[in-house]
Amino acid sequence: MTDDVVTKAAAFAKAAHESIDQRRKFTNEPYIVHPQAVAQTVETVTDDAATLAAAWLHDVVEDTAVSIQEIESEFGEDIAALVADLTDVSQPCDGNRKQRKAIDRQHTADSDPRAKTVKLADVINNLSDIVRQDPGFAVNYLEEKELLLEVLCEGHPELFVRAQQVIAEAKHALVNSKP
Repeated sequence: MTDDVVTKAAAFAKAAHESIDQRRKFTNEPYIVHPQAVAQTVETVTDDAATLAAAWLHDVVEDTAVSIQEIESEFGEDIAALVADLTDVSQPCDGNRKQRKAIDRQHTADSDPRAKTVKLADVINNLSDIVRQDPGFAVNYLEEKELLLEVLCEGHPELFVRAQQVIAEAKHALVNSKP
């Protein structure tokens, strides 16, 4: 596997997210900036092409009409398995947000360590604006991410420490932003 698969994954993710005009919640930027940031974070700790491709593709199945089968057809079984590990499995009928997040956390706990590395990068990148943009939601979101970290210890140790730091900084900022 070469860098070609990473380039192909980046283009595939861009097309998939653009096909639904997906935008970032707080900035209204094209959504692809998020997978790009996740992939760049992952690239600081590994050059594994499958992991980097999965970083680009990590939200494609969850957010667009693309299926795991399409990912497997385009990128092979290994990358498809990583993307499946990174895709939430809970459904709205599974209960409230807390119950759904518990189901998704168990799915993540059972996933490949490479997927856990991508998930750590996802946590790091998603926390950047949440405290400033939506402090009310940030309280619950940070709780969810702390629980998620408990099952991500098999991910890359450097990203694990960074995720812990980002969560601690976000909690500190949240406490200091209260009147």
